[in-house]
Order: sequence, then structure tokens, then C-alpha cells
Amino acid sequence: MMVLILGAGESGIGAALLAKAQNMLAFVSEQKSIGFEIKEKLIELEIDFEENGHVIAFEALPDLAIVSPGIPSNSTIVRHLISRGVEIISEIEFASRFCKGKVIAITGSNGKTTTTNLCHHILNVNGNNVAKVGNVGYSFARSVSETVADYYVVELSSFQLDHINSFRPDIGILLNITPDHLDRYDYNFQNYVNAKFRIGEFQTNQDHLIVNIGDQVIQQNIGSIKNIAKTHSIEIQLDNEGFIWINGNRTLTLQNSVLKGNHNAVNIACVFTALKILGLSVDQIQSGLDSFVNDPHRMEVLGEFNGVEFINDSKATNVDSVYWALDAMQKPVIWIAGGQDKGNEYGVLQALVKTKVKALICMGLDNQKLLNAFNETTPIKDTHDINSAIQEAWNIAQSGDVILLSPACASFDLFKNYMDRGEQFKNEFEKLKESVRG
Repeated sequence: MMVLILGAGESGIGAALLAKAQNMLAFVSEQKSIGFEIKEKLIELEIDFEENGHVIAFEALPDLAIVSPGIPSNSTIVRHLISRGVEIISEIEFASRFCKGKVIAITGSNGKTTTTNLCHHILNVNGNNVAKVGNVGYSFARSVSETVADYYVVELSSFQLDHINSFRPDIGILLNITPDHLDRYDYNFQNYVNAKFRIGEFQTNQDHLIVNIGDQVIQQNIGSIKNIAKTHSIEIQLDNEGFIWINGNRTLTLQNSVLKGNHNAVNIACVFTALKILGLSVDQIQSGLDSFVNDPHRMEVLGEFNGVEFINDSKATNVDSVYWALDAMQKPVIWIAGGQDKGNEYGVLQALVKTKVKALICMGLDNQKLLNAFNETTPIKDTHDINSAIQEAWNIAQSGDVILLSPACASFDLFKNYMDRGEQFKNEFEKLKESVRG
């Protein structure tokens, strides 16, 4: 069987490794150049490839084509292969055909990485053989080719769901849906909504679909989406003592958890429901929640200095993420935001900014949109680098305040990526402590 793999990123290489493990003839085609280490791996495994264009791919007539998530469905090469009658699938679909373990799949516009990490952590600390794959960590296909796990916790983007035709997780989780990546969906929000709901499209009545029914878009669409899985609609309340009430029942507490706020309570409630289905006890889940440490740059508490708390939420690159970050704050906030605008509309943040934000520190090459949005709402300082932003925030802050980096924007005007932005924020925090201490 000849398999054509479009894209030489983690997804494509994972698919190539799995195809090789299944004794298939694999060929990797990459539009850009391929990194040295990846080339070495392909040569070592005797997997043929091309780079800097899909020249050979255009002439090929494979039995199957696996499309990496970064390649749009309307790209020339994909449309060409479809016109030749080639079956087009995603790496997720390919991996699922050879996966022996149970699959817990998680998607949503926001929070899916944290939810995936939490689900994996709780299963792992309770002695289960579990792999974390998909849009975080190794690709699903690479993991299936190299290991045999009892559970695969799979983070899924909408792009990874675009080319499935039989993928059915044992447990699917749909967290939320807000406008994102609309350039890939003809600028039609409903197309994006439909892509997210594909997580349950091929499930059977033996499978489970967990949905956050408190999300307005999910609530509006759940009745019109064809699905025969056992559906668990989750509604939560977070009380003043930090207890999460799921569908009217008090279940878990956030008192000893690094995860705070209503949005994380929803993520936790969905994980709780999935793990209860798998047979874990409330005590096992609570213990795992208490010991969980999130990935860097996601509401990462750096520490407190002179009574001022510093939080690194550099991963918050859209307005919805910032909304939930501000919503979780219990102290007066000096909010650092800005960067490369993504077409943001800031109206949804106005009420939170009025009640929670003491000052806004803009940090970007061009901050005019932020200045226009909030100049009548809160005091604003206009800065253009991380050092100035920290200094302005520190000058305003008083004991009992929190300095929150939650940009709502892409990082590419001043930084390599959101990770670079977060690391520089952490470095500036350490420098500030040293300078103040003398």
C-alpha cells in the first residue's frame, strides 16, 4: 500500500513512522525545506521524501493521502488529489485505525491543552498506562507506532478533525466554541462550529460525548448535530469556598489547585465526568487535581514580591482567553496586553476591565486599537517593549495587586512566539526582584 504524506512536521513524521511500522510504502512531501534532524530520521528509516514543493506528489497516485493539519483543504495539492479519486485523511484518522487503547479526545476553542494535561496527569498518577498526544506532545500516529498504551488522551484542533471519516473516541469532550481560524472556514462561523462537532460524528451508542452545555454556541447547536453517543451535558457553579458543583452536585474543590476560575472549573468538570466513566473515584480525581501543575505560560503564577503577585498568561493570544483570565482574578489587576492584533473586538472585556483592572499597560509596536478601546475605561500606559511594560506596571502596583500578562494578541511584533514572550516576562520579573532588593 502506497501512502502519500503531505507535511513534514510532527503530524506528518508521525504518520510516516506509523506507515513504516505497518509495512506500508510511505512518501513524505513538504512544501518548505525539511529540517536536518528530520531528514536524517527519514533517511535512516529509508522513507523517501521531497522538499520545497509537491512536485512528485502531483504525479503520484497513492492508495491513501494523509494531510497534516497545517495544510488547508482548499490547497492546490489537496484539491488535485481529490480530483484523482485519492482518499484524503488526517493523521488522527490514520492513527485511530491502528490504536488498541481507549481514546479520550478533547477539543474546544480554548482550554483544551490544560484539559488534556489534567486528564493525562490524573490517569497517570493513579497508575494507568496513558499517553498524551495530538495537538500537544507527540503526534497520535507517532505514539501508536512506538508504544502501546491503555489510554490515549488526544488534544484535537478543528484542523485535525477536518479529514476524519471513521475516527470515534471512546470519550469525546467538547469544551467551548468561539470564533477562531475563520480564514480556514470561508469566514463562516457555522463551518467552524460544524468542524468542532465532528468529534462525535462517528461515535456509537457505546461511546460517550461530554459537552459544556453552558457554552451558548454548543447549546444552540447540540440539538441539530447528528450524534448517537451517550451525551453528558455539563453545567457548573463555582461557589465562594472554591467548590465545583456539577449539575447541582458538589464534587471537587479548587482550594489546593493551581487551576482557578469558572473556565477551569468547566474544564475540570468535563475531566471529572470522563474519569468517572472510566471508573476512577472522587478521591482519586481530587488528589490528582491537587497535584497538577499546568504548562508554562498558562496562568502561570511566578510568585509574589512586596505583596504584588505576578502571573504569566502569555498563551492568552485571543480575547476569549483574556476574558477568562480576568474573570478568575480576585485582586486588583495591572493588566499587560498587546502585540500583533488578530482582528480583536474588545467590547466583551469592557465590564470586566471596569470592575477588575486598575491600569492597562499596552505592550506592542502599535497599541492604538487597545488605546481606543479602553481609554475611557481605565488608566493606560503605552509601552513598546517588555522591560518598559514591567517597570510601568511595578510603578503603579501596590501590595495586594496582581500584575497579569494576558496579551489578547499574537507575539510576533516583538517576540519569536508566545513562549519567548512568557520567558522574557519571567526574566524581567527576576531582574525586577534583584534590582529592588539591591
